[in-house]
Amino acid sequence: MAFGRLQRSNAAPPMSDINMTPLIDVMLVLLVIFIITAPLMVSAVKVNLPQAQSAQALSAPQFIALSINPAGQAFLNDQPLDKIALARALTSAAQRNPDTEVRLRADATVPYGRVVEVMGLAQKAGLSRIGFVAEPESATPAAPQAAP
Repeated sequence: MAFGRLQRSNAAPPMSDINMTPLIDVMLVLLVIFIITAPLMVSAVKVNLPQAQSAQALSAPQFIALSINPAGQAFLNDQPLDKIALARALTSAAQRNPDTEVRLRADATVPYGRVVEVMGLAQKAGLSRIGFVAEPESATPAAPQAAP
């Protein structure tokens, strides 16, 4: 051993090959992406749509509030009405806008026949969109009532 000289070790020469594993992984991921998206691009229907100057924006749907109290009395927008006046009011609402929605609030004790009668008046007037308003159930179960 000479002074000032370092010994050389016989280490392995540097590797000059390209590591193909990450390239194959990327290629397989791209292949899966193309396999998934290819049917979506092929099944698209080409349609040549006609031109229009401008379409009117849809406004919020109109509605009327129809309530039935426990006695069976009908209220249209909080105004009590008899059967004939109710039919007239529903007909005029349908003539103004046939897409008007009827939001029906009926007491739980009202007989089913009365609710159907009011629904029939609305449909006869030309209002076919009827929504039933209900209260959500409470999170705590109510105590069962005793039968009389």
